[in-house]
Amino acid sequence: MKFFFRVVSFLEGTSYLLLLFVAVPIKYWLNDPQYVKLLGMPHGLLFVGYIVLAFLLKPQMKWNMKKFGIVLLASIFPFGTFYIDKKYLRN
Repeated sequence: MKFFFRVVSFLEGTSYLLLLFVAVPIKYWLNDPQYVKLLGMPHGLLFVGYIVLAFLLKPQMKWNMKKFGIVLLASIFPFGTFYIDKKYLRN
């Protein structure tokens, strides 16, 4: 399950960066919301998957509440999921 969480974490982080730094600027600078619509749904599904998998992985990883809170909060910051992968998931 840890490997699957790492994959979802990477995809969620990548989709978030694409949404923030590609799709949103295109939406507002070029007045074209197509890319936000295209990337929004997959990112939303990956975000929910990240949260659910974090809850399922918590007992296996033996995260205390502080570490678990950091893992959850990282999903809302750009590059946060990449930090979690490096800090808590690689062994």
